[in-house]
Amino acid sequence: MNAKTEDVWLPFPAEEVPGLPDSFRYRRWDGEDAFPADPADCVFYVAPYMKSPQVTVRPLAAMPALRVVQTLTAGIDDLLGARGGLDALPAGVRLCNAAGVHTASTAELALTLVLSALRGIPGMVRGQDREEWRSGFYEALADKSILIIGYGSIGSAVEDRLVPFECGPVARVARTTRTTARGPVHALPELPRLLPQADVVILTTPLTDATRGLAGAEFLGRMKDGALLVNVARGPVVDTAALLAEVGSGRLRAALDVTDPEPLPAGHPLWHAPNVLITPHVGGSSSAFEPRAKRLLARQLSRFAAGEPVEHTVLVTG
Repeated sequence: MNAKTEDVWLPFPAEEVPGLPDSFRYRRWDGEDAFPADPADCVFYVAPYMKSPQVTVRPLAAMPALRVVQTLTAGIDDLLGARGGLDALPAGVRLCNAAGVHTASTAELALTLVLSALRGIPGMVRGQDREEWRSGFYEALADKSILIIGYGSIGSAVEDRLVPFECGPVARVARTTRTTARGPVHALPELPRLLPQADVVILTTPLTDATRGLAGAEFLGRMKDGALLVNVARGPVVDTAALLAEVGSGRLRAALDVTDPEPLPAGHPLWHAPNVLITPHVGGSSSAFEPRAKRLLARQLSRFAAGEPVEHTVLVTG
């Protein structure tokens, strides 16, 4: 195998990614109609960021030499569900996610949503638009009990950012039980006991069969009156109809960076539901993304060039 004739497809110009090995021929492709070269020569494909699954998977069927597909997202559910995607690949292709790339940005937005919802910022912005002075008494994050569901890199980074705010107890939930420096991580079956204790519930879990619809009627019904649900995970982790019922009654509040459906269509009842703050899936879309993505690609391609296993492999085609 002659590495000098092998292609790597990147969504960035190679000269803008410090630390890339010189073993490959780099082709820039960010989802344009025309391919930059023959896909048959590509051995390492970095999927374009924030493009539709149909765009992302379009070259895969023409890449028989492909060994690695690297996403720039933490979640891979869109790619897994795209027709003509991974099922078109030869056996042995590694699919890697971008674990860690979005950690800082998403954790930052989670904290922003919590503070904005508690302190009534959306209402103040509307008041400013109307030249209304909306003074009053608002809730603080201080002393609030927190439940983080999905205690991976993003969940732990959320807790890092909560520490200076003098919160109450923080409970952590993941797929399996374990112990961390900050305390125990509980398993999902313990949620019925933990939910009634939390003033703020933050969802940072990946979308899997086990978490799809996790925040449904029973889950939401166990949350305490007046609690805040924050979703920076994936829209389908929350049952939208069940959430609308709870916020519509005034019992719960929500701050959502992701929704189901998404994008949220005009006229959808979530847009004007009471006590709901919505941001348009921008958890990872910040100035923090690009430098971290480029560092990840330099590390992954250096490992690949050296014949070492790439990191963050979530599946291997078979």
